[in-house]
Amino acid sequence: MRHLFNVFGRIMAIERVDERWVAHLSGPDGKRAKAQLAIPSELGPDELAQYLYDIYHENATPTNGDVFEIRAS
Repeated sequence: MRHLFNVFGRIMAIERVDERWVAHLSGPDGKRAKAQLAIPSELGPDELAQYLYDIYHENATPTNGDVFEIRAS
């Protein structure tokens, strides 16, 4: 299952591949680039947003000050 997150204004897709998490950044043109991010395999899906916040908190701005999952409607 793929999880989409808004990480301080940048879109990141994270999915489980075998026993590990793989992350990609989505560009404004729709292209994906592999993120240089190691996510502990023991993290559950419900812990990903907090982990991303902890790693990328220095990227917060007054207009993009949070990390949240983008849920399909």
